[in-house]
Amino acid sequence: MSVDNPVKGRAAGAVGTKRRLGVPAVTFMIIAASAPLTVLAGGVTTTFAVTGVTGVPLSFLILGAILALFAVGYAAMSRYVTNAGAFYAYIAQGISRPAGVGASLIALMAYNLMQVGIYGLFGFTVSSLLSARLGVSVPWWIPVLVCIAIVGWLGVNRVDLSAKVLGVLVALEFLVVIVYDVISLVVAPEGISAATFSPENLFVPGIGAVLSFGIAAFMGFESAAIYGEESKDPKRTVARATFAAVAIIAVFYAVSAWAMTVGTGPSGVIEAATTSGPDMIFAFLGTHGDVLLSDIAQILFVTSLFAALVSFHNAVARYFFSLGRERVLPSALARVRTESRAPFAGSLAQTVIAVVVTIAFAIAGTGSELGELYPVLTMFTWLTNSGAMGLVLLMTVVSVAVIGFFRRQQHGASLWVRVIAPGLGLVLLAIVFVLIVTNFNVLLGQTESTAATFVLPMLVLLPGVVGVIWGLRLRRSQPALYARIGHGADD
Repeated sequence: MSVDNPVKGRAAGAVGTKRRLGVPAVTFMIIAASAPLTVLAGGVTTTFAVTGVTGVPLSFLILGAILALFAVGYAAMSRYVTNAGAFYAYIAQGISRPAGVGASLIALMAYNLMQVGIYGLFGFTVSSLLSARLGVSVPWWIPVLVCIAIVGWLGVNRVDLSAKVLGVLVALEFLVVIVYDVISLVVAPEGISAATFSPENLFVPGIGAVLSFGIAAFMGFESAAIYGEESKDPKRTVARATFAAVAIIAVFYAVSAWAMTVGTGPSGVIEAATTSGPDMIFAFLGTHGDVLLSDIAQILFVTSLFAALVSFHNAVARYFFSLGRERVLPSALARVRTESRAPFAGSLAQTVIAVVVTIAFAIAGTGSELGELYPVLTMFTWLTNSGAMGLVLLMTVVSVAVIGFFRRQQHGASLWVRVIAPGLGLVLLAIVFVLIVTNFNVLLGQTESTAATFVLPMLVLLPGVVGVIWGLRLRRSQPALYARIGHGADD
């Protein structure tokens, strides 16, 4: 496997020199990170169970509107800033280079936490499925290590290969969720009612936790900019894919969450979600559909997790590449594979991180009183919620960066694009971030705060502080390198 030197020649200036991705491919990459079936089976049922709020369908529409406001300025800026570092480059050019370096380390930590955390749920799900269907007892971490190897292999190959794999998996996810929605509307034990879209069922004391859970369902929608350097037409692809993903995710989740309440009955959805958890959907399909359909849905639940893992892996690899290219991190991380132009070193780094963290949790969970649920209640819950918090913080800061970027040069953008939309997005995302912080123990499934309630947010925030300090040091010690921060793809 040959690699190019990141500091020699134009070939290493951009990942994926041959622009292979169109709007559909990038949109699939985004939606794959959102993992539709995982969100519905795991996220929505958990939200109903933990919060006791029935207005979850409306929350997806509200969050979609908030993120659409954010996307206005974000997509507009993507026409002028094309960089695999995305948030890092946007904040560096819109606010300051030290802030960009701080954002880059938060982004690296957040995406890694999201990606590695999902492995916990993947391992538990595969292990349980093998036990239930084949009577084979396999420790949860063995399927995880196998999956890490497959994801790593895809990560060092052409990005359009990953896009094709994810396209098939996401299409199958949508199909099975649509079947579930239709059956739910047919069964409708209490009739078809739109009561769960009523504001009075959402704007109750538990709304903070509902929005905190819900925002995680959209994580990954912002990743279109990460693939800008590999898009056929980055000035249009990023914007179109971002808006398409937000609209699809918001409407699809709102309709599916509503169908869940109709299929179970609005009065019984909380109890059903509390009793059955993620199995609620599969049991429903087995009862009102067919056992084979239920089995297929469970298999697609696994592939849904796999699709999210591939998508987040690609995002992390490209962040490593971008930071290595500009030598904010070691330049070796910018190495790309000759044949595929994929970020080989970044992909390998993410794979190593996933292996190390998985082994650490496997050792720590030996003999745990949590039993088989250990990887779900710790690795998955802790890491993914921490990662989501970091990404919401970054989107809030990017809203400031958009205003700063267009303030320096308007590029013919309207006042709505330059100030109003990103300003509204800033305020609303800041509110969501505060809600996540104040409800963090709820997101971790804790009745009372523990050390993890405070340590996990610090894992996300402290790298940002370190990054700002590192950026300021580079300004003094290496001014030439400092000048390139956030502009690597322009060289």
